Amino acid sequence: MMEGPADLEPKGATWEGIAERIGELAPDLLVTSEMPFGPWVAADPQYDADRAAASVRIHEAGLDALAALGVPAVVSSRPVHAGGRLANEAFALQDGRYTRLHHKQYFPEEPGYFEATWFHAAMDGFEVFEVGGIRLGVQLCTELMFNERSRAYGRAGAELIVAPRASSASTRRWLTAGAMAALVSGCYVVSSNRAGRTAAGQVFGGTAFAFQPDGEPLAQTSDTESIVVIEVDPARARAQQSQYPCYVRE
Repeated sequence: MMEGPADLEPKGATWEGIAERIGELAPDLLVTSEMPFGPWVAADPQYDADRAAASVRIHEAGLDALAALGVPAVVSSRPVHAGGRLANEAFALQDGRYTRLHHKQYFPEEPGYFEATWFHAAMDGFEVFEVGGIRLGVQLCTELMFNERSRAYGRAGAELIVAPRASSASTRRWLTAGAMAALVSGCYVVSSNRAGRTAAGQVFGGTAFAFQPDGEPLAQTSDTESIVVIEVDPARARAQQSQYPCYVRE
């Protein structure tokens, strides 16, 4: 998991430093922040087709940059054209193979996050996929606040919930959401976030985090370590799902 710098380009010195550190850590699965490359288009209250197209293009270039990391599996998200707006598409890259996982379906509409203006879902559902040898589901940023989706993932056999974020400087409620998602699902929860201030002045809060299947903290990024590797045990998640409160019937 990682903190992705605001306005990150999929090339140049900053990206090369990130790639070098990821190479040193050699993870089996990398979770990035939400739509990690380029400007955060949803900061603008008006949809702009040219800016939307530019965001699509930089994330297409980002696919090549992510594939070049050599990580066996990467989970991220990117904007894709979907009618007159964009869809925020979560995906997995495995050995160069692209798998569409999920379209974001819960959208805020407030200063800095006019996502309902820019995005809609072009596919339904919260499905479980096997990625990197583990069964996972995706909740994109705001979706993590709705832990009925987390619970459903656990009951559908997920062992890991990944939650790419582009959230603001306030992190306390996101840690609460991550802990509750783990507690109700019996899954590990791993969330990466954008970090830092954009050229336009918007601040993203960083703080990538991971929770154990019982809802207890596992790891978190810091000012000195923006990329952190954790170990997960799918068997532990499966065992936790037979424990309280996961076993309680609806």
